[in-house]
Amino acid sequence: MDVPELLSPVKIKNKAANLKNWSVLEEHSLVAVFEFPDFTHALEFTVKAGLIAEEMQHHPEISLSWGKVALEITTNDRGGLTELDFLYANKINDLLE
Repeated sequence: MDVPELLSPVKIKNKAANLKNWSVLEEHSLVAVFEFPDFTHALEFTVKAGLIAEEMQHHPEISLSWGKVALEITTNDRGGLTELDFLYANKINDLLE
């Protein structure tokens, strides 16, 4: 698989403007915290987020706690944000709809 192109700061800003639930961290990664009513719902979401990551072969940092899941995604091979990161974030947002 080809390594995707690193996005410019302008492209990152434009893409982030259309991306709900996520924030850009230092133009290097996307971060989001999702809240759930209990641990079970948070765990179920974590498993689904992990399966999407496996399908895409693009893996975030995941932190699971009671009723909360934090995700951080970047394209490590490129040292920053690419289209792949925004695609992952959108797929995660789709889980919530």
